[in-house]
Amino acid sequence: MHKDEAKGAAKDISGSVKEGVGKATGNERLEAEGVAERVEGKVQKGVGALKDAARDALKR
Repeated sequence: MHKDEAKGAAKDISGSVKEGVGKATGNERLEAEGVAERVEGKVQKGVGALKDAARDALKR
């Protein structure tokens, strides 16, 4: 697992929490921040997976 995958997973989880708290409290700004953070985390996880795949391909 590449470090970007781990950081992305953390952002995804953090964003989910923010989104949930925003929904529960009616705070639209916090909810939107959470959604944006989740998307950023998913992209970062994807980048990490690509880096892993490229590294594995180069080793072969």
